[in-house]
Amino acid sequence: MGIFKEFRQFAVKGNVMDLAIGVVIGMAFAKITTSLVTDIIMPPMGILVDEIDFSELSLTIKEATEATEAVTINYGNLLGVSLEFLIIAFSIFIIVRQLNKLKRKEEKKTTPPSEEILLLREIRDSLKSKEEAKKEEKIKNK
Repeated sequence: MGIFKEFRQFAVKGNVMDLAIGVVIGMAFAKITTSLVTDIIMPPMGILVDEIDFSELSLTIKEATEATEAVTINYGNLLGVSLEFLIIAFSIFIIVRQLNKLKRKEEKKTTPPSEEILLLREIRDSLKSKEEAKKEEKIKNK
């Protein structure tokens, strides 16, 4: 029974749940990005390059015969998928960048110096003032 209890604790941990939620949202975001690329970005790009449908771009390796189909390398689909990847990667970069900025602002606001740091600062300032006093005294004595 110990392994089932341990698995249950693992499965309901916050990190696992956060990961699951992230995967589901990521899948939905990928569908939106796919639609954006195939339905909105690629058609105007096709018009710019002589009305080419990128999804149909291919390189024929072996022509079709009566008995076999043609063997092709479909690089047009690769172009669309690569563009989707770039859009997703850039979007994630922007989101992570903004989150990091928020974290830095939060850390600056919520991190007051500890008592040890304050005490060390007082000691440093006291030592500096004593050194300055000694320097002034030497100058007066000369």
